Amino acid sequence: MNEFVVSARKYRPATFDSVVGQASIVTTLKNAIKNNHLAQAYLFCGPRGVGKTTCARLLAKAINCEHLSPSVEPCNACESCISFNEQRSFNIHELDAASNNSVEDIRLLTEKVRIPPQTGKYSVFIIDEVHMLSASAFNAFLKTLEEPPAHAIFILATTEKHKIIPTILSRCQIFDFNRITTEDISRYLASIAEKENIRYEPDALTIIAQKADGAMRDALSIFDQVVSFSDNHITYKKVIENLNVLDYDYYFRLVEHFLSGNYREALLIFNEILLEGFDAHNFIVGLANHLRDLLVCQDKNTIRLLDVGEQMRERYLQQAKVCSDKFIFEALAVLNQCDIHFKSARNQRLHVEITLLQLCRLCRKEEKEQENTNASAEPSLKASPQTNKVAAEKPVSPSPKKEIPVSQSNPSPASSAKPPVVKSFSLKDALKETAKTDDNKTEKEEETNPDDESEKAEDIDIEKFNQAFQEFLDTLKNEN
Repeated sequence: MNEFVVSARKYRPATFDSVVGQASIVTTLKNAIKNNHLAQAYLFCGPRGVGKTTCARLLAKAINCEHLSPSVEPCNACESCISFNEQRSFNIHELDAASNNSVEDIRLLTEKVRIPPQTGKYSVFIIDEVHMLSASAFNAFLKTLEEPPAHAIFILATTEKHKIIPTILSRCQIFDFNRITTEDISRYLASIAEKENIRYEPDALTIIAQKADGAMRDALSIFDQVVSFSDNHITYKKVIENLNVLDYDYYFRLVEHFLSGNYREALLIFNEILLEGFDAHNFIVGLANHLRDLLVCQDKNTIRLLDVGEQMRERYLQQAKVCSDKFIFEALAVLNQCDIHFKSARNQRLHVEITLLQLCRLCRKEEKEQENTNASAEPSLKASPQTNKVAAEKPVSPSPKKEIPVSQSNPSPASSAKPPVVKSFSLKDALKETAKTDDNKTEKEEETNPDDESEKAEDIDIEKFNQAFQEFLDTLKNEN
C-alpha cells in the first residue's frame, strides 16, 4: 500500500509559473533574480494558504541554482536543486517564530548568519509567522537585518503585518499576497482531479473553492476530504452534504414564494432548514447573498461579480428576469435589519419568520400600488359621451370664457357703443341689459352640455359684471 501524501504537499508548486493567483509578485521576483537586484530582506504578508512560504522557498532555490533556465526557473538538476528537493540543503534555514520567539533564539540565528554557505551563493533564512516574535526579540534582530553579510538574505512571512514594528518594516521589501479567486482555485482543483483520475462536477469544485475563502491550502484539504467521502466521484450533492453547506435550491424556492406571496410555503421551507441543523443566522446571511447575486445579474456589466459555476449562473439569470429592482432593494433592506437585530432578539426563530412574512408582502404591496396608479389614471383616460360632444363643438363655438377674458382691458363689442348720457346710473339695470344680450349665446351652450351648467353660469356672471362695471365707468366719465 502506497503512502498517502496530502494534496497540499504533493502538489505544492515547484516552479514560479505554477504558483496560482500571485502573478505580479512572481514577475517581480523573477525580474529581481534575472537582473541580480536582490534585496537583503523581504517581507511576505497576506492571508493564510496563498503561497507565502512557497514563494519564499522558490526564491531561495532559484538564487542558488547553478543553471537557471531562460525563464528564470530552477533547473532541478544541479546539486543545489537536488539537495533542496530532498530537503537536505544547508543553504536554506527555516525558523518558526511562533515557537522560537525569544531573544536567545534570535541570538542563535545571528550566529548562524555569520557562517558563509559551503556550496551555493547565498544563505537564505526563512522566518515564518514573524509577527509572533517578542518586542525584545525584534529589537535584537534589528542590527542584523539592517546590515547582514553579503551572503545572507532574510525572508519574513506573516499573516498579520500590523503586529510588526515599523523599524522592521522599513528594512524590508514588502510583498502583499492576494486572496486567490474562486475561479483560479476551481481551475487548479480540476487539473488535480484530472491527474488523479477523479470524476467531478464543475459546480461541486466551485462550492469547495468558495468554502476555502481564497486559501489554496484550505481548498486542497477540503478536496481530499470530499474525495474520501464521495469515492472518487465529486458531485454537487455530496459536497454540500459533506461540508454542511445549505443548498442553493432552498434560496431559489424561497424567492419564488416571495414573488407569489405564498408565506405558508416559505415558513415550511425555513422549518425544513432548521430541522437539517442549519443556523438561522447563517440562513439569513445566505439569503441576503442570494438576493445580492440576483441584483448583479440584472445588468450585463455587473454579472461578472457573480461567483458561481456555469450551471448555477444560468439559474440565477432566469430568476433575475422575474425580480424587479425595487423588490430586491426592499428585500435586502429587510434582511439587513433582521441581521442587525438577530442577536438581541429573544425568540430568534420568530424574528426570522416575521422577516419572511415581510418579504412575502413586498410583491403584494407593489401590486396594490400598481393597481392604485392604474385606477387613478383611468378617470383621466375615460371621457363621457357628452364631454366628447362638447369637445367636438368647441372649435365651432368657443366658450365665453375664452372669448372674453376676466381681465379685459377693452370693452366688448356689445358695450362698445357710446351709452346715452343720463343723470343717474343703476348697476342693477345694467346687469339686466347685459343679461338680455347674452341670452342667445348661453341657451345653445346650456342645451349642449347641461352637466356644466353651474360652472358656466358662474363664468357668465363674471362676464356680466365686467361689462356692467365698464358701462358704469364710461357713464361716470361722461357725467364728469
